[in-house]
Amino acid sequence: MERIHAGHAPQLLPTGPHPLMPVAQLYARDVPDMTCPQDADLLQVLWCPFDDAIEGCSEAVQVRWRRAADVTDILVAAPEPAYIGNDDLIPTPCVVHPEQVREYPSADELEEELWRRLYRWEDEIGLSYRGDLSGAPGWKVGGWAAPFTFREPDEEDERRCPTCQAPTSPLLTVPSGEWDGESGSWRPAGDEPEADAPPYPGNVNPTQVTVSRGYTLQFYGCTSDPRHLPVTVMQ
Repeated sequence: MERIHAGHAPQLLPTGPHPLMPVAQLYARDVPDMTCPQDADLLQVLWCPFDDAIEGCSEAVQVRWRRAADVTDILVAAPEPAYIGNDDLIPTPCVVHPEQVREYPSADELEEELWRRLYRWEDEIGLSYRGDLSGAPGWKVGGWAAPFTFREPDEEDERRCPTCQAPTSPLLTVPSGEWDGESGSWRPAGDEPEADAPPYPGNVNPTQVTVSRGYTLQFYGCTSDPRHLPVTVMQ
């Protein structure tokens, strides 16, 4: 116990609210399909870096819609909280280069008969609907929601806006990597691994964000008022 508590003085920690960590900043000019409020062209996403805080709907995860022209007093560095719950939720700063792709809904979204037909088609063609066609992997704005990988699909009410009960739609997908062994066909051509490189080079997860045990955090935005708190579901 002495080793665990060495150097840790809870009474010295600041009281009151802690700053949220910046997760993503996206401009409408770079993401044509991003649906912005009429008076906004910039999306900023922030969260509290604790596993049990980022899922659901609370002030611990926020989206800020702003006008880029109004952002004039830019900080040299973002404020940091006094402590964090999981350092895997602290993104490594990087520049994104959005690319529009065509994808299809995950099997969770399909009628059972259609999924059976696709299952037979997979055997005939030799492709994986889940890995090669549905739900493009990686960080994503809009599109179809990520598939459920460790739990049953949620009820529709779970994804309703808790502020006004309006339906929500996928806003942002935060995964634990850009691609994996099943979704390698989505890997950008410039990220082809060299023959002597490890199976998973650094470009598989440039942000270094890992959601819980390697899951995906799906942000759902209110379709009535995008400024309402988002609903987040670990999938």
